[in-house]
Amino acid sequence: MKLKVNIIGSGFSSLAASCYLAQAGYDVTVFEKNPTIGGRARQLKKDGFTFDIGPTWYWMPDVFERFFADFNKKPSNYYTLEKLNPAYSVYFDKNDFITIEDSLEKIKIAFEKEEKGSAKKLQYFINKAKTNYNIAIKDLVYKPGESPLELVTLATINKLNQFFSTIKKDVRKAFKNKKLVQILEFPVLFLGAKPSDTPSFYNFMNYADFGLGTFHPKKGMYQVILALKHLAEELGVNIKTENPVDKIIVNNGKAIGILSNGKEYLADIILSGADYHHTETLLDKAYRQYSEAYWEKKTFAPSSLLFYVGFNKKLKNVNHHTLFFDVDFDIHAEAIYDNPKWPENPLFYASFPSITDANAAPQGKEAGIFLIPLAPNLNDTPQLRETYFEKIISRFENLTSQNVKNNIIFKESFCVNDFIKDYNSYKGNAYGMANTLLQTAFLRPKLKGKKVDNLFFTGQLTVPGPGVPPSLISGKLVADLIIKYHNAS
Repeated sequence: MKLKVNIIGSGFSSLAASCYLAQAGYDVTVFEKNPTIGGRARQLKKDGFTFDIGPTWYWMPDVFERFFADFNKKPSNYYTLEKLNPAYSVYFDKNDFITIEDSLEKIKIAFEKEEKGSAKKLQYFINKAKTNYNIAIKDLVYKPGESPLELVTLATINKLNQFFSTIKKDVRKAFKNKKLVQILEFPVLFLGAKPSDTPSFYNFMNYADFGLGTFHPKKGMYQVILALKHLAEELGVNIKTENPVDKIIVNNGKAIGILSNGKEYLADIILSGADYHHTETLLDKAYRQYSEAYWEKKTFAPSSLLFYVGFNKKLKNVNHHTLFFDVDFDIHAEAIYDNPKWPENPLFYASFPSITDANAAPQGKEAGIFLIPLAPNLNDTPQLRETYFEKIISRFENLTSQNVKNNIIFKESFCVNDFIKDYNSYKGNAYGMANTLLQTAFLRPKLKGKKVDNLFFTGQLTVPGPGVPPSLISGKLVADLIIKYHNAS
């Protein structure tokens, strides 16, 4: 008889795990609290506009290819990818911006214009980043974080010094131009920590950026979720939406089922891709492996204030992805990590998918997504949201030399309170737990429950960490661990 697995949550990691487990012969059911699947990667549709609510960047295409190849499939079986050119642009002041194009050679030309000799330095920097990418993404991140020995290979021993230096030090040693420094430090924000707290080894994110490029799935990132759903259902996975899990049932130290909508669903294995801290609250206190004090001490990736805006005209002087670095990043970072508060002058990011994708907005109109990174657990009120929208939209108008306020058809917002309500997210964080040196690999919360048998975890609070590609990998890691554990028992 097939072993039964109940999975809590339907984000990238849960769906990936469900595919691997179903392929291995398990009877898999996914329980999702919201009306639609995808976890943080949902969609908002309004007045003919379509927005990705969560992730909007498609990086590391090789990780997606590797995932689908495990099922003898390709991403192209499910969705169409377009490489963006330009990948993105970065504003530093009015009419002062740098455009990052779709190849390293073009990017080197842009760098050389800003700082003489920087093209050669950039080539050297990206060569190192590529080596690290090959070590990390092709090997290290596919380790389950059970032992420090997983990190000990000939390749990592040769890179040991890079675990004790930081991205900030390395970048600023090589480049003096402030604008180039900010561009090179930007990708580590996807890892949820400051460049000054991120080990040098993580410069592989720069290779993901400049070496591999930025892509867009036609009709948006949600197509990847739909691809995972399609694959899971092909493999026999049963997905139940509007089924919040209220309790994990434990008997004699073993997880034996879940309680959802007042009904018990028994299983041989329980796997949670929901927020790790929240999942532990579904257990009686005696069975929780991490205390509140443990979570309190951890460095969490930022939360975000997001706006989804429909404009009644096409916008000028922006690209699909546009970053606004016209204020001091260090001061904003301090307000996220060191002294948590609403930042006075925030950096922000904007995405205009309708520049690339006609599906995102009605003809002649523009879909805009605006994101301000914030410290988790901030006071979140409608008045504050309104204040910050006014701040960034005024700066947006000035920097891009156009008036847009009177062209807004509607705007919807999403912030700390929504992350808590919709995703049971710890303190309303958006990306999980940051990848700092002391929160890497085996130092992250474990994939396998320590106090409860047959209970497993996946997602961005465990290994390998935040981001969409790591979430896919996390799903594979936990599925492999479940299979290994049950083959041994």
